[in-house]
Amino acid sequence: IKKMSTNQPNIPKIEEGYMPFLDYKVYYRIVGEKKDNNKKPLVLLHGGPGSTHTYFEVLDKLSVLDDRQLIMYDQLGCGNSYVEGHPELWNLKTWMDELKELRKHLKLDEMHILGQSWGGMLEIAYISDENPKGIKSVILSSTLSDSQLWGKEQHRRIKYLPQEDQDAVEKAEKTGDYSTPGYELANEHFMKRHCNYIIDENTPECLTRKKKSGRESYNVAWGPNEFTPIGNLKDFNYTEKLKQWKVPSLLISGTSDLSSPLINKTMFDRIPNARWELFEDSRHCVFADQNEKYINLLIEWLNKYD
Repeated sequence: IKKMSTNQPNIPKIEEGYMPFLDYKVYYRIVGEKKDNNKKPLVLLHGGPGSTHTYFEVLDKLSVLDDRQLIMYDQLGCGNSYVEGHPELWNLKTWMDELKELRKHLKLDEMHILGQSWGGMLEIAYISDENPKGIKSVILSSTLSDSQLWGKEQHRRIKYLPQEDQDAVEKAEKTGDYSTPGYELANEHFMKRHCNYIIDENTPECLTRKKKSGRESYNVAWGPNEFTPIGNLKDFNYTEKLKQWKVPSLLISGTSDLSSPLINKTMFDRIPNARWELFEDSRHCVFADQNEKYINLLIEWLNKYD
């Protein structure tokens, strides 16, 4: 375990460590100190699969503003938990077992949990299948409960791209060749519209830092891109199970998000007493596009349900 302490009031204490899991090790990062203030830690589940925790570092300031611990980790297969050459690992069970083991390892008896994109899928399955104790609230950030609906929504939006981009995507899906320059450019255009945050001189370092993404885990579990779910998560559908939820639930998404308003409305309509905040002019990483507003919303929500 590596601890980095600071006496500067606006910079939280950071603790890094590794948890043994299967025959590997899983990296975690704890922001802030645990205090006797009745504020439960917030556990963050990153997207992908294989996207790493790094973008969540833009939320570090929440720990200072709200005097609360944040816990983030690199799921097996990416970042500081990188593993490749084991396609048999990249499935919901592996990452579910990893989450349960992390709770035990860090003694997280009570906590809030936020899942973004794929991390929200993991969160949805965890709440629905495990009915875990000690979950004070859940935050579903730019996520989905149905892979096929997700794919349909992305294909609907592809129709707004220039015709040459549409043709390139259609050809790639027919041939299975996602390496052509035309397809790569079309995918770049699509992701710029619905996913990527703006990179400029004011962009936080954690959003531009080089990282070891889990390309194998993404391809095996999801597929070649955001609009073609053909991996082992292709039949993921927990929509009707959401009706049984009893935990306080907050949905967050953006108007231009990969997680479209229809996808969020589908979940919102089924989760009892849920709250949904739709951010204008935001894409898939709402927490980066509108960081201050996002953090203020989390602080309000977390304090209500501690």
